[in-house]
Amino acid sequence: MNVHIRQATPDDASKIAPLIYEAIGDIANRLTGEQTPSAIVGTLETMIQSENNRHTYRHTFVAEDDDLLGIIVLYDGKQGRQLDRLWVEELHRKGHSISIDPEAHLAEYYIDTVCVTPQARGKGIGTALLQFAEQQARKLGYKQLSLNVEQQKQQARKLYLSLGFQVTEPWTIIGADFDHMVKEL
Repeated sequence: MNVHIRQATPDDASKIAPLIYEAIGDIANRLTGEQTPSAIVGTLETMIQSENNRHTYRHTFVAEDDDLLGIIVLYDGKQGRQLDRLWVEELHRKGHSISIDPEAHLAEYYIDTVCVTPQARGKGIGTALLQFAEQQARKLGYKQLSLNVEQQKQQARKLYLSLGFQVTEPWTIIGADFDHMVKEL
């Protein structure tokens, strides 16, 4: 498998959106203001194609060979808050009333979402995407790379620990319990 990681484009939205939905679950309902899976995925596609939110193609990278194998969404904590404010304003204009919980500290480079397609799991794609995130963080001058992991996702937690992340504090996102994990760079 000859995998490379590249910046996403708006044309990737239809392949990226279902992976984001799979990775973030119920958070997608609040984030999109939608309730049905098809409406959630449709709004996620719109988000990916636009530039004013955390899941824009500008912050998304895809791993691929001949097919898309996985995705990762990256931004810093301060930028995340700015993007969330813009997205909330956009949804309010459309009649949706939502709030979005901060997911990172201001100075952290943050891994918002990472997801690998079912057929590519267990082949090192997730690890490659996380290593790519670390390279990006270092290149941009960040001292910390962070993510949140649901407390019941033990396999993901094991991977993050093996890559040098440490649990630093509990974190709550839409009422669900997560652990905030940080890797010092």
